[in-house]
Amino acid sequence: MSGITSYLVFFFVQALIFSVVCLGLNLQWGYTGLFNIGVSGFFLVGAYAFAILCGPAYVSHLGGLGLPFVIGLAGAAGAAALIAVIVGIPTLRLREDYLAIVTIGIGSILQLIALNASSLTGGSQGATSIPRPLAGWPGSVLGRDLMMLALMLVLVVLIYLAFEAMVRSPWGRVLKAIREDEVAAASLGKNPFSFRLQSFVIGSAIMGLGGALYASFIGFISPTDFLPIFTFQIWTMLIVGGSGNNKGAILGSVVMWAVWTLSGSAAQLLLPLNFQVKGGAAQIILIGLALMVTLLYRPRGIFGEEATVSHGAQIDSGKGS
Repeated sequence: MSGITSYLVFFFVQALIFSVVCLGLNLQWGYTGLFNIGVSGFFLVGAYAFAILCGPAYVSHLGGLGLPFVIGLAGAAGAAALIAVIVGIPTLRLREDYLAIVTIGIGSILQLIALNASSLTGGSQGATSIPRPLAGWPGSVLGRDLMMLALMLVLVVLIYLAFEAMVRSPWGRVLKAIREDEVAAASLGKNPFSFRLQSFVIGSAIMGLGGALYASFIGFISPTDFLPIFTFQIWTMLIVGGSGNNKGAILGSVVMWAVWTLSGSAAQLLLPLNFQVKGGAAQIILIGLALMVTLLYRPRGIFGEEATVSHGAQIDSGKGS
């Protein structure tokens, strides 16, 4: 029973880490309409920034600054936000497809830098000895993982509440207005570029925070953790859960991570040993099927975006009835 409990704790901690990343993407796409296909790049920046800031002193290739956990999280979010500013300033004034093209390139470039800049990142050998939160906490490994799960629950709830307050505020309503009709929003005196950049930077910072949490929880990262398939996973989580709805971003992350992990376990049980290397293809196929079924039967996801009707619209509708 303890083995099952350990697995479930490990599963839910990872699912909640992906929920953090998915919430960041939801702010960008679900509420602002920013087509970011470089999620893995911002996740990577956060993970490696945390490793550099918090790694032990004897890990020379990562700087080994040995800073506290909280500072590492803040530094990871700040590093991802800085990359977002560099990417966003020249692209967010243009059409949405330019952002998609640039973020694809940025994600690939950052992954190649992590692979080749061995003096900074450890290269293909990866970064090891990344400090885990509560590592010095007395008790069993399961007990420490349970504390990590509690920490993740608190963080996800805090981010969820913060994002809910933001998107329901006048600032959030401007984001939706820009997403729906940029010209109309601009005619009301709003600066679409400024609001887009704010949303892009905040969402990317949250993705970087997710990367830091992932690096800290696993204790090891390598460039293969940040391939484009990760971006596909996060987008699938958001679409299945329901873009434009923060509850959907969280639920979609848990559901699709369950599909991914269960399909991997099923491949190990059902496929012959010489075919298990190709088991990853079965996982991708199942995620694709889940996405197709969702789009066919629930195009808006499990939790679709909440319909909002202005008071004026309600009055007009009442007059016409």
